[in-house]
Amino acid sequence: MQGFEPDAIVVGAGLAGLVATYEATRAGRRVLVLDQENRANLGGQAWWSLGGLFLVDSPEQRRMGIRDSAELAWQDWQGSAGFDRTAAGTAGTPGEDHWARQWAQAYVDFAAGEKRAYLRELGLRLLPFVGWAERGRGDAAGHGNSVPRFHLTWGTGPEVVRVFLDKVLAAEQAGLVRFGFRHRVDALVRDGDAVTGVRGAVLAPSDVERGAPSSREEVSPFELHAPAVVLTTGGIGHNHDLIRAAWPVERLGPVPKYLISGVPAYVDGRGLGIARDAGARLVNADRMWHYTEGIHNWDPVWPDHAIRIIPGPSSLWFDATGKRFAAPNYPGFDSLGTLAAIGATGYDYSWFVLTQSIIEKEFALSGSEQNPDITGKDLKVMLRARLAKGAPGPVERFKTDGVDFVVADTLEELVAGMNRIVDGDSPARGPHLDAADLRRQIEARDAELGNAFSKDFQLMAIGNARRSRTDRVIRVAKPHRVLDPAHGPLVAVRLNILTRKTLGGVMTDLDSRAVDAGGAVVPGLYAAGEVAGFGGGGVHGYNALEGTFLGGCIFSGRAAGRAIARG
Repeated sequence: MQGFEPDAIVVGAGLAGLVATYEATRAGRRVLVLDQENRANLGGQAWWSLGGLFLVDSPEQRRMGIRDSAELAWQDWQGSAGFDRTAAGTAGTPGEDHWARQWAQAYVDFAAGEKRAYLRELGLRLLPFVGWAERGRGDAAGHGNSVPRFHLTWGTGPEVVRVFLDKVLAAEQAGLVRFGFRHRVDALVRDGDAVTGVRGAVLAPSDVERGAPSSREEVSPFELHAPAVVLTTGGIGHNHDLIRAAWPVERLGPVPKYLISGVPAYVDGRGLGIARDAGARLVNADRMWHYTEGIHNWDPVWPDHAIRIIPGPSSLWFDATGKRFAAPNYPGFDSLGTLAAIGATGYDYSWFVLTQSIIEKEFALSGSEQNPDITGKDLKVMLRARLAKGAPGPVERFKTDGVDFVVADTLEELVAGMNRIVDGDSPARGPHLDAADLRRQIEARDAELGNAFSKDFQLMAIGNARRSRTDRVIRVAKPHRVLDPAHGPLVAVRLNILTRKTLGGVMTDLDSRAVDAGGAVVPGLYAAGEVAGFGGGGVHGYNALEGTFLGGCIFSGRAAGRAIARG
């Protein structure tokens, strides 16, 4: 790093770090970007993502006949977030949601305003269909999206990364950016109350592929200085010990004994402790976002590599004992509510039962690598893959090679296969299922299809979903009897708890400046992305509306970069 005097050090080369670097270099600031991984990992977790973005009242929504507004989105956000920690403490200490709620209002305004134009100017494009994620609990004032808002990037996560990375690499060529790969930051350097630099260890060179675990062998120590330090180190998604320690038992039920990881091993939460030790305040540690539809990756990149099924609403969802979940615990409706319902059973997994007709239209897989047609921006391949008979290739591959899948022609054969999965657990995780009991419940549901109306809440929800143009055309299967052989074969999937996001973190003001326990700014220290709870220490509150994680990295990273640019 000799001869390079940075105006800022960015710790973490994920999306938030790249956005902060881009914004700072636009103003001519010099930025040193440090990351414990190699250059192949530029973009961090965002590269692996599906590339979903939360937008409000977009042209894509309007073309699909969706009426949205900033007011409706803010109503949904507040109902989902449930900000209940805004009151100041007895000593005047700001409540844990003091800044989080302000970030939330600013972010909704951003999503309803300049966000789309900001990204479009960088070259990002969206698919024309708008998905309906987190459909909610059935309460207009409660959790969930009232309308579809999930916009999918043409190019998925790698494209979201690329539009910022290209600018940062150009700044590197211009001498404004210097990268320090394999530099693990262990502590922040302080001069009085101000943060003035970082110290840590240079790790041994590594040529592992993106996402794969790398060596932690230390080669030498380092200490580097700059007027500003931006932490963009991510959350705790692969650190199961930290997840279990912070798990809110009173809200989400017992701590799961078995977890699989939806993020690479380097997502270890170290940055949170580093920020705390430098005087920053950590808040809302009990708020987190994990998925109930996790499956083991048959071709893993990192340890315990999990993929999430992003389901449409039609699969029947049973707990580990074979009891169908009650409303509103349907696929795609209320992630954390269903997580709590699973925990209440005393087991840490559940089951989907569905048909080939449902899997063909309703199963999507999270991750850029699981959607090569969209990631590769190949329209012909996408149309061929999505319109051809059968599920998309990656989904079909999980059907044949995934350890969580069972395919059978009859329900009895299906349940026998499900029980074989249970028998393979060591230690045991749950009970055998009874085919007669599942048949009774499925036949009762199938009997409701004799009319265009029903008392079954899930069928009512499916009918409502199909009134959305996107859902009707490409996302939600026409209702049919699950036991009708014409729609077979039958498919069962065992669903595990997949770890993903930290919703709390470093408290920050609207300029992404870290705040201390008394509410004062920590001079020289910024935090953005997941380490800051995506802004303010918890912009999502208790629940997320989806498409908001990449956007949160962009919005908070942008705030940090612009604040540094102003000096």
